[in-house]
Amino acid sequence: MSPTLSPTRPASVEECAAALAEANAKGRTVRIRGAGTKEYLGDLVATDTVVETTALAGIVAHVPADLTVTVRAGTRLADVRAALANAGQMLPLDPPHDDAATIGGVVAANSSGFRRARYGGVRDLLIGTTYVLADGSVARAGGRVVKNVAGYDLNKVLIGSLGTLALIVECTFKVLPLPAATAALRARFASAADAFALCDALARTSARPAALALEGHGPHEWSVVVEAAGDPAAVERTLKIAGDAAGEAKIERIDDPETALAPLRDIVNDRTGAIVRASLPPAAQLAFADTALRLDGFTRLVADAASGVVRVHTRGDDDDAIAAADALLAAARAVGGAARVERRADRLRARIPAWGDGDLPGLFLMRRLRSEFDPKGILEPGRGPVR
Repeated sequence: MSPTLSPTRPASVEECAAALAEANAKGRTVRIRGAGTKEYLGDLVATDTVVETTALAGIVAHVPADLTVTVRAGTRLADVRAALANAGQMLPLDPPHDDAATIGGVVAANSSGFRRARYGGVRDLLIGTTYVLADGSVARAGGRVVKNVAGYDLNKVLIGSLGTLALIVECTFKVLPLPAATAALRARFASAADAFALCDALARTSARPAALALEGHGPHEWSVVVEAAGDPAAVERTLKIAGDAAGEAKIERIDDPETALAPLRDIVNDRTGAIVRASLPPAAQLAFADTALRLDGFTRLVADAASGVVRVHTRGDDDDAIAAADALLAAARAVGGAARVERRADRLRARIPAWGDGDLPGLFLMRRLRSEFDPKGILEPGRGPVR
């Protein structure tokens, strides 16, 4: 394979189409990059060229009355958030790297955040896309209104595809009014069982927290952050319910929830050892955490306890990291979930495949989709589970 060429930065749908059509005709492989915040995902291999989306920036349409916004894929999520806030609205996605991440990257990585259980994730909020196929064809899915014609929702296919199916150039989302008030509390526990018990108890109440994030550093160091959002009375009610459910735990109030949630998202920034991301039935999270605690090199666990997304970071020598990754992937399957290696030290990339042994549910369907969308396999080769 030839060395990677200088990046191309198309500034329009037409330029994106021309870039991919040329690469496809010449058999050149392509990496698609936004801000580069998700380049640790998947199994990267060298490509012949890179298509960067940062020139595809800006809000195309914002209709406050319809609660929709259409943005170009290279637009930073932070810029979208700021523009919507001026209209008293929000796009309630809070993924890692949300200060730099681009909209296209957030969609391609299916990167939501702790507020997914309350407001929905990328799959719930995305209602339309414009994208370019590997041969340069421009296609659209969904639309710019919340209610669209029934049929196959091809938006769902692109979400989480990591650029292996198409180049996303434009996205339309549902947006929501900004809450009048937000606040949070942190409850500290001496065991994982007590921390998960609080999360389970809150899931059974009418509190409806905006976020329910859990963190553990060892057998006796666990905490839960409960964010409340809405009118001031509803916020206080949610925090009271959470405080009462926490029992004898040590509790502190946090007026700016972001100061508590941001460090938990940052678990993905650690470049040492390995980070495994598991999607689990909520009731299985404690059993999975018990497995993590027994691993050599266990460092930290962070869970979106309301939706069952758990990340575990382990470090130690290389053999420990490999053994831990294997054990966590197996543990997720054993409790009815699924997992992947989200990040690992650069020196371990060749020894710890992102997708484990590749025995993933729906792999046959993924292969069929890849063959239809990108017959020559030029887009992000090696990035996803389909080779």
